[in-house]
Amino acid sequence: KSHEELLIPPTPCHAKTNVMFLKTHKAASSTVLNIMFRFAERYNLTVALPADQLFHLGYPKTFVAHFVEGFETIGQNYNIMCNHLRFNPLEVKKVMAANTFYFSILRNPIPLLESSYIYYKNNVPAFRSSKNVNEFLASPTKYYHPADYRENIYARNIMWFDFGYDNNAEDDTKYIQAVLEEIEQNFHLILIADYFDESMILLKNALCWDLDDVIYFKLNSRSQDTVQTLSPESEEQIKAWCSLDWKLYLHFNQSFWRRIEETIGLEVLEKEVDHLRTRQKELMETCLSEQEAVRKDHIRNKALLPFQSGAANILGYNLKQDLDNRTLRTCQKMVMPELQYTSYLYAVQHPHKKRKEVGLPLLWTS
Repeated sequence: KSHEELLIPPTPCHAKTNVMFLKTHKAASSTVLNIMFRFAERYNLTVALPADQLFHLGYPKTFVAHFVEGFETIGQNYNIMCNHLRFNPLEVKKVMAANTFYFSILRNPIPLLESSYIYYKNNVPAFRSSKNVNEFLASPTKYYHPADYRENIYARNIMWFDFGYDNNAEDDTKYIQAVLEEIEQNFHLILIADYFDESMILLKNALCWDLDDVIYFKLNSRSQDTVQTLSPESEEQIKAWCSLDWKLYLHFNQSFWRRIEETIGLEVLEKEVDHLRTRQKELMETCLSEQEAVRKDHIRNKALLPFQSGAANILGYNLKQDLDNRTLRTCQKMVMPELQYTSYLYAVQHPHKKRKEVGLPLLWTS
C-alpha cells in the first residue's frame, strides 16, 4: 500500500440506535433488557413498550403490532424493542424501522431446562405434577400432555417457541434446516448466554457501542441452593426431548465462535473481556454494599426486589447508602429489575396513561 493510503484513518462507526432484541426465556435476557433500557435512556430513544398493564408484548400469543403502547399514533418510529414477545417478523417490521439491527440470545438447553423447571415449577402442569427435574426427565411424556401444550411451553423447546415456531414439531432434518436459515435471515446476530461476557463484546462491536453501554450486573439470577443437579441420564434425555432447541443451540454456538474469529479474533476478545470485567468490578465497588447479589429477604430497598417465581429464590442487590445523586441514579438503573424498569420507562414515555402496577413501591413516582 502507498504511504498516503496508510494515513487515512479508519471510518469511525456510528452507534446503532434502532435495535430489536428477541428476549428468550431463562437465557440471561433480563440482563440484556437492562442494558437495552439504559442505552435507550442515554440516547433518549423511544422504546416499544407493552400496552396497558402488561409487562410483555402479548406473550405467549404471537406478536402483533398493536401489543405495543401507542403504536396507532407513533407508528414505525420506535428505536428499541426488547420486552418478551413471540417472534413474528412481519408484525415487528410494522413497529421497527427498516434499518433495525435484530439480535437474540440462546442458552445450552441442558442448564436451560433445569432453570425453567425451578422457575416455572408452579405454572407448568408437566413440572407441577413431577417431584423434581430428574423424575420429569426420566419419562417426560408421562407428565407432558398434548392437551396442556399452552401451559407447558416452558417444558419443551422453549427457545424454538420464542422464535415463533412450533415447539412440538417433529424433529425433521429438512424442517430444522429451513428454520435455521430463516432465523439467519431475520437476525443479524445470535448471542450465547453461556459465554455472556464474550457475547457483550461481540454485541458492542456489532452495534458500535461503548464498553460502558454493555457493562452490567447479573440480573434475575437465583440462589445456588435452588439449583437441582441433573443426572447424566437427564442431560442426555434433554438433548432428545428438546432436540429442536438442542440443534438450534449447536448451530448458533458454532456460528457465534466463527463470527468472533472473523471479526475480533480470540486474542482481542480476551483483552476486551478482561476490560469489561475490570470495569464491572469497579462499578460494583462503587455501587453495591455487598460485592454480590443477595437473597430476596436480604434486599433492603423493597423497590429493588425482583419478581419471585416458582421454587427459585431470585437474587437482587443492595446499593451503598451515601451515594451522590448522579451515582445513585446510575447505580439504581444497573440493579433495577425488569418489571420496575419497564414500569418506570412506561411512566416516562406515556405520562398520561395509567401506570403499570408492579405491586411494589417504585423508585421514581413523581
